[in-house]
Amino acid sequence: MPIPEWNGEYPRRVTSDLVPEADEPSAVAPAEADATRMGATYFLGRFVLTPLARVVYRPHIEGRGNVPKSGPVIFASNHLSFLDSIAIPVAAPRPVHFLAKASYFDGTGVKGWASREFFTAIGAIPVQRGAGQAALDALDQQRVLLEQGKAVALYPEGTRSLDGRLYKGRTGVAFLALQTGAPVVPVGLVGTDDVMPVGAKRPSLQHRVTVKFGEPLDLAHHGPATSGKARRLATDDIMSAIHALSGQELANAYNEAPAQNPIERIKQVLPHERR
Repeated sequence: MPIPEWNGEYPRRVTSDLVPEADEPSAVAPAEADATRMGATYFLGRFVLTPLARVVYRPHIEGRGNVPKSGPVIFASNHLSFLDSIAIPVAAPRPVHFLAKASYFDGTGVKGWASREFFTAIGAIPVQRGAGQAALDALDQQRVLLEQGKAVALYPEGTRSLDGRLYKGRTGVAFLALQTGAPVVPVGLVGTDDVMPVGAKRPSLQHRVTVKFGEPLDLAHHGPATSGKARRLATDDIMSAIHALSGQELANAYNEAPAQNPIERIKQVLPHERR
């Protein structure tokens, strides 16, 4: 199957990584398989774990009425804690799926089974993290879910904020929204880093989380997904809406890991689009 047009267009504009030739196997089939094999474990988590978590942690939830009841939707959220990927599905009025590191699903023995069942139960789908083709495969998995009329949760910052500030958004979320036409619901999470700070082994019961859902954003007026300017402007709109909900201090920088060598430092300094 030829690689989808959108998947071929995006890397030519934002990365130098090679794109598979038309006669090579496409990532669509694995993506479809991962997106549809949730099964009974997910529904058990949705209807058992979610109500239990609401009773135990009593989250403050605002703006649930802003979430479309059906059809594709992208939840774009700030990212403070591992708990964020649990807080959003617990607070949302409809099932939400998100991508998680494949290592959470690859373990063996009882511990590996428990990890795999837990992440499946909360709507996670395994993905190989990284740049280049790995990033494109992640976008492809999210596109499949949206085409099925489902909701996905994404973090435009790319990774957790370790200092509590809100970092600049990467353009992958905007690309996905512009390409699929799915509305973006901004989400502001407050307090998840208090309940479960980075490095904590278990969540605290002494704090409460606030989850704020903003009004859906229609980003189509910025232009097509193939336009770098449209992706950047749409991303800035998304981050502005998240900031209004979360109230975080703005970092005015990308949340990037320290460069490990001179080549990486040069790449970070040179202008390029952060996916």
